[in-house]
Amino acid sequence: MHAESKAATPRAWIGAIAFCAALAIVGAYVAPWLHYVFKPLTTLLIAAMVWRHGGVAEPGYRRSVLAGLLLSTCGDAFLMLPGDWFVFGLGSFLCAHIAYLLGLFGRARPFAVKWPFLAYAALAAAVLCVLWPHLPGELRIPVIVYVVVLAAMAAQAAAVWRRWPVRATAMAALGGAFFVASDATLAIDRFAAPFEAASLAVLATYWIAQTLIGLSVRSLEREQPVRPE
Repeated sequence: MHAESKAATPRAWIGAIAFCAALAIVGAYVAPWLHYVFKPLTTLLIAAMVWRHGGVAEPGYRRSVLAGLLLSTCGDAFLMLPGDWFVFGLGSFLCAHIAYLLGLFGRARPFAVKWPFLAYAALAAAVLCVLWPHLPGELRIPVIVYVVVLAAMAAQAAAVWRRWPVRATAMAALGGAFFVASDATLAIDRFAAPFEAASLAVLATYWIAQTLIGLSVRSLEREQPVRPE
C-alpha cells in the first residue's frame, strides 16, 4: 500500500502542473490575469515537486535542477511583464541552463558522447541562420551565447543518457530536446515569422521540458545503476 501511494504521488503533481499550465495558456489568449498568475505558478509547482519528492540520491543534481527552475520562474515573470524585458528573461533562462548543465556534468564528464553535441550544434546553427537577418544588432551576441548554452545543455543531457541509459536520464534528455523546441519556436515567432498558435506551442513544450527535467531527479530514488567510468 505504501509503495502504491508513493508511486501515485508524481501523478498527482503532474495533474496539478498540467491544470495550471492549461490555465496559463488559456490566459495568454483570453484572460491576461490568468496568465500572470498561473505562468509562474506552474514552474513553481514543478520546483515544489522536485523539493518534495526529489530524494537524496544525487543532492548536487537536485540542487542544480531546483536552481534552474527558480531562475526559470524569474524568466517567466520577465517575459510576461509589460514593456520590453526580453533581455532580462533571456539572462534568467541562460543562468537556468547553466545550472542544469552543471548538474548534468555531475552525472557524466563533458563530451562523454560526442554525437549529441554535433547534432545539437547543427540544429543551433540552422536556427541561427533563420533568425540572423531578423535579429536586432544589440541582441545578436546575447542570442548566440544563449543558443550555445541551451544546445550544450540539451546535448549533455543526451550524452548522459547514452552513457547511463535509465529512465531518469532519458527524461532529462527528452526535457532538453523539448526545451530546444520551445525556445526555437519562441525565437522564430518573436523575430522571424509570428503565428497565432505560438503561445500554445511555446508554453506546452516549455512545461513538458521542465516537468521532464524535474522528474529526472525523482526517478533516481528507484534507479541507481553503477556510474560508467
